[in-house]
Amino acid sequence: MNANIQPNYHEVEIECACGEKFITKSTKPGDKIKIDICNKCHPFFTGKQKIVDTNGKVEKFQKRHNL
Repeated sequence: MNANIQPNYHEVEIECACGEKFITKSTKPGDKIKIDICNKCHPFFTGKQKIVDTNGKVEKFQKRHNL
């Protein structure tokens, strides 16, 4: 393989919005990558569901289906 066309694969620190930090490798330039959600705060892994309701759609649905 030609060494001149390969991307720079280096260690980066991933920082989540919840405060969790971990080290991995990436081809993305820079030493830090900020993300919005990780396995420590994702509802699938935590078992806690967060419902963001801005227009009352959840309440309308629950009212309509008697929940």
